[in-house]
Amino acid sequence: MSKIKLSEIATEPPKKFEKDEIKKAKEDILKDLNELQNLLYASHEHSLLVVLQGMDASGKDGTIRDVFGALNPQGVNVQSFKVPTKEEFDHDFLWRIHQHTPAKGMIQVFNRSHYEDVLQLNHPEEKIMKARFKAINNFEQLLAEHNNTTILKFYLHVSHEEQVKRLTERTKNPEKMWKYNPEDFEKSEKYGKFQKLYEDVFEECNEIPWTIVPADDNWYKEYLVAKICRDALKDMNMKYPTLKAVASES
Repeated sequence: MSKIKLSEIATEPPKKFEKDEIKKAKEDILKDLNELQNLLYASHEHSLLVVLQGMDASGKDGTIRDVFGALNPQGVNVQSFKVPTKEEFDHDFLWRIHQHTPAKGMIQVFNRSHYEDVLQLNHPEEKIMKARFKAINNFEQLLAEHNNTTILKFYLHVSHEEQVKRLTERTKNPEKMWKYNPEDFEKSEKYGKFQKLYEDVFEECNEIPWTIVPADDNWYKEYLVAKICRDALKDMNMKYPTLKAVASES
């Protein structure tokens, strides 16, 4: 497989998609997703892990709100991973991640994830990075093979122009000022360097494939994430437990 080049991948929706049609389709998909999440919870045999990665202002929070916000909160958990605490630093880098992997019957959403430890401009020496890539691949295979966890990895692909526009809005819109962080603008200036880091991640950790989501338009981004999640749950071929099965467990 040839290496993914983000500069060659569109950040806008394909021309064939109309906004109004896609928004209507998304609403229908969310209804399906709600029913499938209930089935996932009831059958209690599978789990779904959704990994959301992307540059600052790529729309991770909005995706979580608009795709998963309407689902039964008993069956969905969201975990954000920020700078590790002292306790987390004292353990291996996957220790804090493993505590939040989904139990059977659950949907777990990672707002950033275990990939933060390999997306560093000042990263450790190559030997350590290779070891981390290997550990991540083994970790994901462990979840998939031993806990019936389907893992969906999304990179929300926002253009530099749109990113700067959204970051600037945080300095002017009172409803978004709480998101403002001056460091975001400093990172934005290194947009190209971060894209290359992501390209390395896509190459090294693709045993469970990535989906590159055009993220300049929220209506398409949310539709695509919702559709892929819906289809993944459908592919589990789940069934509600029968009375006989329920009685045998009680």
